[in-house]
Amino acid sequence: MTAGERKNFKKVVEDFTCENCGETVRGNGYTDHCPRCLWGKHVDNVPGDRASKCRGMMGPDYVTYEEGNYVIHYRCIRCEATKRFKAAAQDNPEELEKLMKNAGEEI
Repeated sequence: MTAGERKNFKKVVEDFTCENCGETVRGNGYTDHCPRCLWGKHVDNVPGDRASKCRGMMGPDYVTYEEGNYVIHYRCIRCEATKRFKAAAQDNPEELEKLMKNAGEEI
């Protein structure tokens, strides 16, 4: 098992209101960011644990394409932690495209 993985990941369906754009987001158990603006919240230390005490907003820095998936790279605006998550099928394609242009650049 590598850092950041959990054998006992627990799928929990959670709906939320995006703190960046106000979108009502319907979770599916894997939802970790707003599909409209792509912002998230720093709630996990490892996926699904909800153990982070930070609770800062995670801003999308850039997107890469890896092994057939778009991957969104995030930076917490409170603690500067970085994380990466696969883009979801319902993510805003215009926002993904903008972030693809930022690949390798900081916002």
